[in-house]
Amino acid sequence: MPSKKQVYLAGPFFSPEQNNRLDKVAELLTKNPTIEADSLFKPGQHPYPDAEFGSFEWQVATFNVDTRQIDQADVVVAVLDYNSEMGEFEPDSGTIWECGYAFAHNTPIILVRFRDNLPINLMLAGSATAIFNGAADIENLATYDFFELHNKYVQTDVF
Repeated sequence: MPSKKQVYLAGPFFSPEQNNRLDKVAELLTKNPTIEADSLFKPGQHPYPDAEFGSFEWQVATFNVDTRQIDQADVVVAVLDYNSEMGEFEPDSGTIWECGYAFAHNTPIILVRFRDNLPINLMLAGSATAIFNGAADIENLATYDFFELHNKYVQTDVF
C-alpha cells in the first residue's frame, strides 16, 4: 500500500465560522484512510512565535513556512467559503494564491464549498482535480480516494 497522503488545508481562519468550516473538513480528512491524519497542515494553527504578529519578520517567516508546506504536501484541499455568513461569496485571496501556487507546482487541488448554489471562478474550477460542493457532498471527503485522485466535478456556474 502506498504511503498515506499529506494534506495542506487551505482556507481562511479569521472568524469562528471560518474555523468551524476548516475544522469540519479536517475532521472528515482525518477519517479518510488514504490521508496521513497526523501531518494535516492547517496554516492558522502554526503561527510564527519568534516575532510580533504582522511584523516584517513574521510576514516573511509565515509566507516561507506556508509555501514550504505546500511544497511538501501531496495535495492541497482548499475551502473556498470566506465571508459567506456576511453575504460575501468570493474566496479568500490567500486561499486563491495557495491554489495557484499548488497548481503551478503540479500539486493536485481539491476544492470545497459548503454552499452548493454559488458559482466558482473559472480559473479555480479549471485547476481542480475534484470539487466537493455543498454540505452533503463534503461528507464524501471521508471516503474519497486520495491515492487515485479521480476527477470529480460538479455542475456549477463559473465566472
